[in-house]
Amino acid sequence: MGILTDNMRGALLMATCMVAFTVNDAFMKSVLDNVPLFQALFLRGVFTSVLLLVLGIALRGLRMPRLPRDRWLIALRTLAELFGAFLFMSALSQMPLANVSAILQVLPLSVTLASAVVFAEPLGWRRLTAIGVGFCGVLLIVRPGTEGFNLYSLYAVGAVVAVTVRDLAARGLSRDVSSLSVALFTALGVGTAAGCAALFTPWVAISGRDLGLLGGATAFIIVGYLSSVMAMRVGEIGFIAPFRYASLIAALILGFVVFGEWPLPLTLLGAAIIVATGGFTLYREQKLSRVVRPRMP
Repeated sequence: MGILTDNMRGALLMATCMVAFTVNDAFMKSVLDNVPLFQALFLRGVFTSVLLLVLGIALRGLRMPRLPRDRWLIALRTLAELFGAFLFMSALSQMPLANVSAILQVLPLSVTLASAVVFAEPLGWRRLTAIGVGFCGVLLIVRPGTEGFNLYSLYAVGAVVAVTVRDLAARGLSRDVSSLSVALFTALGVGTAAGCAALFTPWVAISGRDLGLLGGATAFIIVGYLSSVMAMRVGEIGFIAPFRYASLIAALILGFVVFGEWPLPLTLLGAAIIVATGGFTLYREQKLSRVVRPRMP
């Protein structure tokens, strides 16, 4: 068994992150049928913050960032997460899960290109081509100009911009900033903002079913928060980014099993292209790591 490279570790974290976020989305989509958006986000934020605080105290993983730059980056990341959550959940309440997730699959392209500009990270033509081909697969799913692309699709596009900023902010954090602290600040920021907004919207009584769904969303959003921060702090974004496509596969499965949303043939073709590009990128990393790894004497 070979030792995982930083790129491989980042890829596994990214896949875990995206699947966790997608399962959270499925829980929240079910909750939003009965509970107003800001009330649901506030309650999830409270549950998430409490559990992260307990986990941080138990693991002694909570500490305030010392550098002013890190504090500003955490504030920027939290603000981006807040806007992204609002835009994404608004779209999710009105669109099929797979459609919203498909639009977010442009993230590998946006994050990779942005990181190449901001951090001057290397981006070979093979990886860039693979991401571009994957983006073409996303277009087959979204199909701009058809009835599947509407105003709420633009909300999802706005979420793409917000998540791109969020991930680049996490990328710039110092190594001594704990991922638990970043996740807790994010949960507190989203929950507090949603709570303030919820003061001006009607509230409803929460049923036992919806409370259970919010509990499930909380568990998976914690996994998503932690793995998303860790994924952006190891390896090269150009390699890690395509593994965001794991969320699309999860969304297609959950959309069919939970919501009865059967994907069209073009959607399945686009998903197949996306999976193939991710597999090619993984193959390239394994091949390159074998080339550069020194032989044992």
